[in-house]
Amino acid sequence: MLDFDPLYSTPQIKAVENFIDRHYALGAPVVCRLLQRGMNDVYLVEVGGVERYVFRLSHNRARGPADVRSETAFIRHLAEADVPVATPVANRDGVFFTQGAAPEGRRHGVLFREVDGRDPSPSDAGDARANGRTLALLHNAAETFPSDDAQYRLDLEHLLHRPLARIRDSGIVEEREVHHDLEKIACRTATAIEAFGNLTWTHCHGDCHGFNARINKAGEAVFFDFDDGGPGYLAYDLSVFLWAKVSFGRQLTAMWDAFVDGYRTIRPITPEDYEAAIRFVIVRHIWLMGEYASRASEWGSNSVGWIARETNFLTMWETDQLADRLI
Repeated sequence: MLDFDPLYSTPQIKAVENFIDRHYALGAPVVCRLLQRGMNDVYLVEVGGVERYVFRLSHNRARGPADVRSETAFIRHLAEADVPVATPVANRDGVFFTQGAAPEGRRHGVLFREVDGRDPSPSDAGDARANGRTLALLHNAAETFPSDDAQYRLDLEHLLHRPLARIRDSGIVEEREVHHDLEKIACRTATAIEAFGNLTWTHCHGDCHGFNARINKAGEAVFFDFDDGGPGYLAYDLSVFLWAKVSFGRQLTAMWDAFVDGYRTIRPITPEDYEAAIRFVIVRHIWLMGEYASRASEWGSNSVGWIARETNFLTMWETDQLADRLI
């Protein structure tokens, strides 16, 4: 019995290699390298020095466990529709996900084929257009995907209200006035979004910020990391890219224009969805704040202290971009 029960453990590399060898028939022993840890643990997997895969070991986040069943089903649906995506690999039982025991409990794992290509550039309009085209192809294919079994719905409860509660409960924001300002901003934003009434509902990628993709030789953006996806607002799925170009001091709205142009070469965007996407920037930012707040006991208060300063960005976005319609 442990004296200190872990919130989140990092497995030894050899344990990950043995796990993959047991569960996947890859033909030869694997060699792994940890690429990153954080929301999930991600490993590069090499087989015989030739084949390469990526293994994602999911973390049990505040929202609950990873919805790997729905996620892998959606990715396979997209691949069958010729949407460029990183595809999952079936294990020895023919299932596209697995799970293993860790000190903190069960964790889900998915093995993906590695995507060839390069990282997108944050200021390359061609890369932004490629991301827009792939997201539009994804939304086209989503029209024939049944989302009934999805564990999470990307509605305002999931994206806005619960994250706001996590910020409050974390104790990271100590000033009562800041809490009050966040709640007022969230209330105004929710009211504005609900007033549209006819926003498009689809199955979302959920995290299309421009870097969950590789640009292949054909210039396509090949998507991966669908962990935050699910049925939700199309406008939110669009907004994540805009948010990534304007948050944390960035001023890259020209990339948003390129992204929208690329999207519209595949499918139109309704005026309501476009207008709502601007509103959803605030939702996305509060969602991220809530994600980090929920990790305060794991990452430390110093690592998530930036949350208390973000009302400035949210207030400026409301005032400059929404009131005056500068976009």
